[in-house]
Amino acid sequence: MNINDLINKDFSGVIRIKKCENIILEKALGLANISYNVDNEIDTKFAIASGGKVFVAVAILKLIEDGKLAFDDCIGDLLDIDLKEIDPKITIHQLLNHTSGIPDYFDESVMKDYDELWKDYPNYKIRNSIDILPLFIDKPMMYPRGEKFQYNNTGYVVLGLIIENILNIPFDKYLDDIIFKPCNMLNTGYYELDRLPSNCATGYIYDSERKEFYSNIYSIDVKGTGAGGVFTTVSDIDMFWENLLNGKILSDKMLSKMLSPQVNEQCYGYGIWLKKGSDDIFTPYLQGCDPGVSFITSFDRQRNTCIILISNFGSNVWKLHKDILNELL
Repeated sequence: MNINDLINKDFSGVIRIKKCENIILEKALGLANISYNVDNEIDTKFAIASGGKVFVAVAILKLIEDGKLAFDDCIGDLLDIDLKEIDPKITIHQLLNHTSGIPDYFDESVMKDYDELWKDYPNYKIRNSIDILPLFIDKPMMYPRGEKFQYNNTGYVVLGLIIENILNIPFDKYLDDIIFKPCNMLNTGYYELDRLPSNCATGYIYDSERKEFYSNIYSIDVKGTGAGGVFTTVSDIDMFWENLLNGKILSDKMLSKMLSPQVNEQCYGYGIWLKKGSDDIFTPYLQGCDPGVSFITSFDRQRNTCIILISNFGSNVWKLHKDILNELL
């Protein structure tokens, strides 16, 4: 079967598949803007939701390498805010690997739609990491710190706040300085939805009652936080994998720790998902999903194969990723 045959005709976004430094498929499909009939292009910028957690994790690991943080540092010692019922002994390690138990402002185990968050608290208020504080600061701990793995968005917001508190600059400025610019990821950044730069795809949600698409501008944070919301391109994601895995951002020792299981389920390292293969070899992958955002990318180091799928619709990139992997293997 041809890989092109696996792609649903309704897919909107960009696909890149690369093997041994050769691009074997690169394709832009669908519309970046429906109202103005603007096509998606290979270099179109897309939001990748929680896919951006990896950049925050890298930034924290870099601060640890530089001696400005430690894995066992506690949030009570790092933040100048009233934590209320939140355990001040939660560590950097526990935030990174989702075992902190910190109250999650978007608990994916009980909340279905991300846009439920904005019923009482307008999304346009979220323009800095600290702006999301009211959504979780008055909630109790979900479980005792370190008790179990449970994916948690608040933990990465807090990591972003820690970066800002230590360096006294916005977390995304630090990411730009240590990751995006050095890796030549010049089309990656945290943009406000009402101030998007050129060549950005609008995220779209389908209204089943009116049988039409509408934009996600009222459904997600107006600007991303440590939990996610960065915009990027397939080329920039490709460059990130190359620089990360070749040891150009972190030391070999820290990279090995990042890409090793940090939870009992062996599904997560630091800021990155892991799929266990044969001989206890793990394939790292990133994923993100918001209303009007679908993203997954993986890098099989054994086969030197990179797959990147980005969509500005609610496309099932996970099934497509699985089908492509099966076809390649």
